[in-house]
Amino acid sequence: MERIDKDSLYYIFLEILRLHFYRTHVLLDEIGVYPGQPPLLFILNKKDGLSQSEIATNLDVKPSTITVMLRRMEKANLVERKQDMEDQRISRVYLTDEGRETCNKAMKIMKKLEEECFGNFTVEEKVVLRRLLMQMRDNLFKVNEKV
Repeated sequence: MERIDKDSLYYIFLEILRLHFYRTHVLLDEIGVYPGQPPLLFILNKKDGLSQSEIATNLDVKPSTITVMLRRMEKANLVERKQDMEDQRISRVYLTDEGRETCNKAMKIMKKLEEECFGNFTVEEKVVLRRLLMQMRDNLFKVNEKV
């Protein structure tokens, strides 16, 4: 089997993913949050009282995944679920005061992580990198559409 060249774009990209993943875990662990939870906190911070299906749609995940996330986040007192007053079949999700505070901490962590990743880039380099990453994303979307 052929080894991957450590100077190849692919290897460097994998290394970046691994380092980013680890750093994200370390920083979020400091505030007691799992890496998948900040996007949910951010969505609820923007618009509180969404249904579980609305959250699943916004995050582009299965509703069953949201159920598991919410159960864990309820135990941590970050969110609470309440029945919709007009439709008892719908459960609405709200941030608790602790959830709002944790959301603000998570936002600061994401800004810190962004600074750690891109702090020494010029504006021009950021623009080029953004365009290249979007192009990579589009390439992968096209391949996934065919599957």
